[in-house]
Amino acid sequence: MQKLLILTISTALLMSSCRFFSSDNISKDEFDIPDELFDDKPLEIASEVIDDMIQNVASPVETAALIKGLKIPFNRGYLANTNSESSLNTSFQKALGLGIFGADLGYINMYERTSLVLNYITTIKNLADGIQVGQFFDFSTLSRIATNRENIDSLVLISQQSFNRIDSYLRETNRAQLSVVIVAGVWIEGLHITTRVAQDANNPRINETIGEQKIIMNSLMLLLNNYKKDPNIASLISDFEEIQLLFKDIKITYEYNEPTPVEKNGVLTFQQNDKQFIEMSDETLQSIIEKVQKVRNKLLKG
Repeated sequence: MQKLLILTISTALLMSSCRFFSSDNISKDEFDIPDELFDDKPLEIASEVIDDMIQNVASPVETAALIKGLKIPFNRGYLANTNSESSLNTSFQKALGLGIFGADLGYINMYERTSLVLNYITTIKNLADGIQVGQFFDFSTLSRIATNRENIDSLVLISQQSFNRIDSYLRETNRAQLSVVIVAGVWIEGLHITTRVAQDANNPRINETIGEQKIIMNSLMLLLNNYKKDPNIASLISDFEEIQLLFKDIKITYEYNEPTPVEKNGVLTFQQNDKQFIEMSDETLQSIIEKVQKVRNKLLKG
């Protein structure tokens, strides 16, 4: 799915780009191409691509579930301090913060730390209001589900629905780049939490999860580069490229195995048996841990 997503995004960008034509060899007059097609404007990214990206970026809840499942205790020190909200003043910074604190909320909810929930939901609401999308969050329902320790799946669903509405609204108001910035915020904070756990627990499964982010990051960078003319996003790309450079030392290979037929509730399904192998040295892991923490902390300073 991750390789398919990369191919989908690459194809979409390629098929939509006017840069098929080299100005050195072909005149635009020869093809009577309108001038506006030669403007270096961001390409509109289909909502389906954004949705796929969100699905492929490690869900904060899924990441937290993995960490908790490994019997690794909750650590409040992994979270972004809500006081950082005061440093996030621009729409770009607020969108990034919305993603970061949203990732933290997933971690908090998985560990059922209800005493922290309202503080983070309030911060998220303030940031959402700051970019005029607060109306798309059902904060009362989110607060009730989280503080009453109700079904986490419901929390994930409501959060997903909220983001879909936000994404649609940002597109309608010509601010689609902020959707990608929110996703980037979720990603960097999820990776930050995972690297902090790796630093403290030195667990092979956690280390593998970090290595897997090489694929996810390649997809995310394709989306961000579509808006690189925005100075804020260009700066974010520069920060992320420092992490991406370290990921180049990670080798990911796949082994294909025939799926196994499985009957479940009278329905025949197939269990995938493909295997993924990640090769990452201790030195590379340590470099990634240090770089991710540095970049994430820089972003929170606004």
